[in-house]
Amino acid sequence: MSSLSLTTLAWLAMAAYALHIMEEFSFDWRGWARGVIKLPVEWTDFYVTNAIVIALGIAQAMLAPSLPLAPLIFASLMLINAVFFHVGPMLVTRGRFSPGVATAVILFLPVGISVWLRAAADGVLTLGTTLGAIVGGALIMAYPIVMLRLRSKPYFQQG
Repeated sequence: MSSLSLTTLAWLAMAAYALHIMEEFSFDWRGWARGVIKLPVEWTDFYVTNAIVIALGIAQAMLAPSLPLAPLIFASLMLINAVFFHVGPMLVTRGRFSPGVATAVILFLPVGISVWLRAAADGVLTLGTTLGAIVGGALIMAYPIVMLRLRSKPYFQQG
């Protein structure tokens, strides 16, 4: 994959995320998330969050030629998701299936790493870009989780 352009890899990352969402939905990610990582999630949360991820995926692929930070953030999101929300929980639970782990390992890891390698080969990795990409990916991963946790607090109740 190293001969592919950053833009092509960004579009592949978007496609990988779409397939990942399909796997998570097909194997009841909601039930797993509630039971294993104790996340108070509903299917509507899944739909809205993943619609936003798709929008971000399209945006990062379109921005790739002029803003290499965008696909690096998206690749970081994919790598964080794969390692900390699929592979890690499977190791901790001694092999309990995590919906999304197949696409995380088969697609997220190689495509995410390829984005980083292409950016390095293109000479666009600086300390600021690297830190920005990792922090950006982590913030995007954390954002819906923080919202899920906050919405149960009295201050945020609308009824």
